[in-house]
This record gives sequence, structure tokens and C-alpha cells, in this order.
Amino acid sequence: MKIICVGRNYTDHIAELDNVRPEHPILFLKPDTAILLKKQPFFIPEFSNDVHHEVEILVKINKIGKHIDRKFAHKYYDEIGLGIDFTARDLQMELKSKGLPWEKAKSFDGAAVVGNFLPKSAFENIDAIDFSLKKNDEIVQKGNTGLMLWKIDALIEYISKYFTLKIGDIIFTGTPSGVAKVNPNDVLKGYIEEKEMFSVKIK
Repeated sequence: MKIICVGRNYTDHIAELDNVRPEHPILFLKPDTAILLKKQPFFIPEFSNDVHHEVEILVKINKIGKHIDRKFAHKYYDEIGLGIDFTARDLQMELKSKGLPWEKAKSFDGAAVVGNFLPKSAFENIDAIDFSLKKNDEIVQKGNTGLMLWKIDALIEYISKYFTLKIGDIIFTGTPSGVAKVNPNDVLKGYIEEKEMFSVKIK
């Protein structure tokens, strides 16, 4: 399986990092080794002093597809989840300044929290899902899928132009504003609506 991540999909997050709004979805990949094992803490890597949390809605692909038309995209997933794209922001900024790829800052071991999934049928409208992240019991990020620049079905259409989607692949759909540094002993808890989807201790 592979993890396909979408960058700059929320206007408020683009603004907080002083980035330029893209014409098309920004895509990057994480290997399966980036997935943080269930019930394991996240260890801040020694190569970064500024790892940020980025909470994101996840979509799990349920059948193989290539060049998927948007009107058929809804047939390629039936589960919605929540996760974290951990980002070594200091390393990312260094790489970006040199015009280099982001992978070292985004795809290191443990950099992808994949929480629980809920059936798509549990939602009246997948384009109106509230989600949030608490750090030490305080809400630090809040989002709604209605605020995405590219909604889930549009992302599947776009991604499948470039990458064949396979069963079990996971799409990280982008993060809202509120990204910030994590510190040892922080506890991060993610929620879809009022339902807790994951809990991660920082070491």
C-alpha cells in the first residue's frame, strides 16, 4: 500500500505558512514505513528541532482504479478516517529553500499517524465533516471538509491521473490552520465530530 498526501488544500493553512495557493493539488508520497504503529508513541527524530502536527481526514481506497472520472470516484472508497502528517518543519524549509524534494521532512519513520476509520455511510455529507485535534486536552486545530480547495472526489480524479490507486491505499487530504510544534510528553487526540479516532503520546 502507499500513502498519497495532499498539500495546501485549505486556504487558512496556506496563509499561515505564507505559501502560494496552487493551481492544482500538490501531491507527495509517504512509504508504508512512515506509518506509526498502533498504540506506539511518536519519537521526535534527532534530525529536527521543529516537528509539527498536521491533522487530516483520510480516505481508504477499496478497489483498483486509474484515470477515475470524478462522477465515479465515490465508488472507490467506503471508509473515512483521521490521521496526522508529522512534518519536520525546519528540515522542510531548508529543503524548499534549495528547491529540493520534501520527503526527508515528511516521510520519515513514524511520520504518518493512521487512526481509526468510520464507514462512509455514517456521514450525511462527506463534504461537510467536522474534525479536530486536541493537544493536552486543548483544541489546536479545527477543520471541515467543506473548506477543502479540492474535495475528496476531485482529489481521487486528479491523483488517479498520475498514480494507479490500489486496495488499501490511503489519501491524506490536507490540513487546516493551527499546525504547531510538538514537544515531549504532549498528548495528541484526533476527533471526527465528537468521536475520538486516535491518541498519540509524544516522546
